[in-house]
Amino acid sequence: MKVTRSEPVLVHAAGDTPAPAAAEEYYFLSNLDQNVAVLMKTVHVFTSSSSSETPPRRGSAATVIRESLSTVLRSYYPFEGALAVRPDGRLAVRNARRGVPFVEAAADGELREVTDDVSAPGAASAAAAVLVYVDDAAASEENNPLEAPLLTVQVTSFACGGFVLGLAMNHCLADGQSAAAFLRSWSEAARGAPPSAAAPWLDRTLQRARPVPTVGFAHDEFTEIEDVSGGLAAGAFGGSGAPTVYRSFTLDAGKLERLRIAASGGGDGAAASAAAMCSTFVALTAFVWVARTRALGMRPEQRSKLLFAVDVRRRVSPPLPDGFWGNAVVFACCISGAGDLVGGPLSAAARSVRDAIARTDDAFVRSAIDYIEINRGARPSLTATTLVTAWNVLGLHTADFGWGEAVHSGPAELPQKEVVLILRGVRDSRSRVLVVGLPPSCMQAFQEMVDQL
Repeated sequence: MKVTRSEPVLVHAAGDTPAPAAAEEYYFLSNLDQNVAVLMKTVHVFTSSSSSETPPRRGSAATVIRESLSTVLRSYYPFEGALAVRPDGRLAVRNARRGVPFVEAAADGELREVTDDVSAPGAASAAAAVLVYVDDAAASEENNPLEAPLLTVQVTSFACGGFVLGLAMNHCLADGQSAAAFLRSWSEAARGAPPSAAAPWLDRTLQRARPVPTVGFAHDEFTEIEDVSGGLAAGAFGGSGAPTVYRSFTLDAGKLERLRIAASGGGDGAAASAAAMCSTFVALTAFVWVARTRALGMRPEQRSKLLFAVDVRRRVSPPLPDGFWGNAVVFACCISGAGDLVGGPLSAAARSVRDAIARTDDAFVRSAIDYIEINRGARPSLTATTLVTAWNVLGLHTADFGWGEAVHSGPAELPQKEVVLILRGVRDSRSRVLVVGLPPSCMQAFQEMVDQL
């Protein structure tokens, strides 16, 4: 697919400089923000046949989206800034008002090329084609992270009348929930609709470390696990030089229900009581942890780690304000001997997941923030680790710029090999799609475990 794009233009917030940006040289980033200063690339696909309660304004999709971006940047002014290192060594956003790069493009391919299964051959390259300028930004980030734009936008039109909105957003400014809130606010501005939610709460000092940082938990999410299985370390995944292949697995409502029953301790197909039934997320996460550990052939004595993000907006005391904009997630962690994990019932793994969620309370969150304060630059170790990230709950697809909701909304590139994505079904919203990367010799074992559900 060939994509022809215009030169980027810089979009600025409409009107005068917002008061906070004018008054402050730096925009504060919390420790939870500092830990994820990487580009998050997404594509959002809209068809010409999409319906919307509010007709689009006159003009092309690119024009409408560019003009409304200018409007919404008044409330989300940090996107116009630049990353900087403050005198105290902390990462912050300098309120430089340098603008958001915006590219208008046209594709000669079919819209379906970017709506197909994310793991299908060519799908990743097709998604990259509508993020050409984003890739330029990524190259800039690799050379100097402080030079990369905090937000880059490309709108690619197709002959069928549909279009793709491609974004590269620095994760330090928004987690998944905050990114979705920004998209909804942006789309409402595009339709001329009144805001449906609270204005963004931009003050992140609520998540400052305590005056005397105190670590009250082990924080195994950062613990380095010894590779005793051979080939699990990042440099030798599945054996030196072994490639990683990606596949997607669709679990329909029937499989998900059977999985929930098994994860809740139901035997011989008998469902557990309603009160004891675990959520689909818990069941699916437990299954992925067990199945990936088994597929990789970890030795029984190998410690296997599971990481997954927990939204803490309502788990801290007091809860974060409505509309809090930033990163409000911490990693929950489970660790088990591989032998115990794959040899035990799925309900045992699910119980570990539920317990990890329950532990993520105000004390744990404050401890995690303080841990990062004391251990600057700390990153979760991924040796012998499965990291599950659930995109299906974010609601990114609900943004309606005047052409209806997106028919597909999700990541524009395949994840790291340790990461398993959970996506909503493209054709059936009740189904879930797992995107998994494994060495070829391990993928068949994972497939067999999915088939047995």
